[in-house]
Amino acid sequence: MEHQIKQKSWFSRNWPWVVPVGGCLTLIILFFVFLGSVIFGVTSLISGSDPYQDALAKAQQDDYVIEILGEPIETNGIMQGKISMKNSTGNANISIPIKGPDGEAKVYVVGTKQNDEWTYSEMYVIIKETDEQIDLLGYEQNENTIEN
Repeated sequence: MEHQIKQKSWFSRNWPWVVPVGGCLTLIILFFVFLGSVIFGVTSLISGSDPYQDALAKAQQDDYVIEILGEPIETNGIMQGKISMKNSTGNANISIPIKGPDGEAKVYVVGTKQNDEWTYSEMYVIIKETDEQIDLLGYEQNENTIEN
């Protein structure tokens, strides 16, 4: 009579190291998924803000910026800076990387919000290749100065 020796399964032979390593890997993966969702949530919240949208729209409509970067002008990475809002007031100091077919730049915005209305003290584009600064408020800022 032949006796067959029953071998242990792979898991039963290796469980002392599989369980801790598998548990640690699961925790690490969950951490990065959580971190990614937080970053995505904050980024989408900021990119939906008025200062972000206003600055991007101004840059996309400025003839001189279009002449240098080409069309279409779109975002090119993650925004930097900070936006704080509380009820009908707030502050923004952000930079938005942008690009066109002919070059790259950053849009800078500094503004305050009072009574649910944003007022910008600075809004300009700096072209990456030449460091040229293009004021996006130009005419509006001068117009406001004349009235006051």
